[in-house]
Amino acid sequence: MNTQHIHQAYAIARERYADIGVDTEQVINQLQHFHLSLHCWQADDVKGFEVQAGAMSGGIQSTGDFPGAARNIDELRQDILMAKSLIPGQHRLNLHEIYGDFKGKVVDRDEVTVEYFQSWIDWAREHDTKLDFNSSSFSHPKSGSLSLANPDEGIRSFWVEHTKRCRDIANAMGEAQGDPCIMNLWVHDGCKDVSVNHALYRNTLKRSLDEIFATPQPMMKDCIEGKVFGIGLESFTVGSHDFYTAYAAQNDKILTIDTGHYHPTESPADKVSAVLPFVKELMLHVSRPVRWDSDHVTIMDDPTQELFSEIVRADALGRVHYGLDFFDGSINRIGAYVIGSRAAQKCMLRALLEPREAISHLELAGDGYKVLAILEEQKAMPWQAVYDEFCLRNDVPVGSEFISEIDNYVAEVISKR
Repeated sequence: MNTQHIHQAYAIARERYADIGVDTEQVINQLQHFHLSLHCWQADDVKGFEVQAGAMSGGIQSTGDFPGAARNIDELRQDILMAKSLIPGQHRLNLHEIYGDFKGKVVDRDEVTVEYFQSWIDWAREHDTKLDFNSSSFSHPKSGSLSLANPDEGIRSFWVEHTKRCRDIANAMGEAQGDPCIMNLWVHDGCKDVSVNHALYRNTLKRSLDEIFATPQPMMKDCIEGKVFGIGLESFTVGSHDFYTAYAAQNDKILTIDTGHYHPTESPADKVSAVLPFVKELMLHVSRPVRWDSDHVTIMDDPTQELFSEIVRADALGRVHYGLDFFDGSINRIGAYVIGSRAAQKCMLRALLEPREAISHLELAGDGYKVLAILEEQKAMPWQAVYDEFCLRNDVPVGSEFISEIDNYVAEVISKR
């Protein structure tokens, strides 16, 4: 793409936005500090590197068998670096516990220590990448239908110990990188059919969480994530949104909003202003639910745009952390990373380019038709020219130029796997 044409288009866009009171240089600076937490599990379809790994279970499912999935830790890191080279800005990496560097050793999940993540810490330092973390309660012989909410004390204590150890690892990561590691806790616990022990399961989950969070960890942040249902657990979810919202508010935890974890008629964007008066911070898991929690690749659809717009309108940029959580094994996985990440950035850019103070004043003055008119006009403003300039300044491909880069990587790397 012609660099001069990009700069010229941006100069025009800058003037047009200035006419409505928006400083595009300030917005580009804000976007530069918009850090996504890229999810490692897109590169290998949520398989991980446990020696004793079994079939995927516990409410997790990845579909498709497109050639070239990462088969080991070196290939996964290689793919992540390739994806990052095509995404403007500086981004974090989100690891699940099952992605430890186990080096051929059988390590059960209640035995894991930071030793198995030291190479990740070293790798992240080498590549100027901050790490986030997740406990992993799925795809394990003791996963079953209930983990932290299991009345069986042996199974419950196993997962409590696992999660405590994950917090230890996350804290060590935070200490090593000089920035708190954000650790998300999601468990699939629920029932496939009618059950009568809802209160028992929820009281058990609360007891487990209380035990897990009893030890302060100053260099990590705890997130808790609810869900509507899990695969094979459709009738009842222990860790529902009501449960975790109440627990987060009462115990000063970060609430995770996953865009696929709501009923189809609910708006994840509306949750932002609803819960921020009661919790200090939010974590996002951004994907694209198609009819259900299907974790399709994020695109610039209306729900994603509304989510990022709501964050900006709520003046909550400093209180929200941004993670991706799609895993599509039916298409090129590097392409999925790049498309989803850039789509999230574009939605944030459009939100930042909105003349929100002017629109807010019009709404408060009762000029409703003007609010609607200006919001509609924003859709046709030259935001793409601003994003192209942002890509150029970050020395990454502009527009669809990343496609040829991925094709070359497929030919030179992935096709040889």
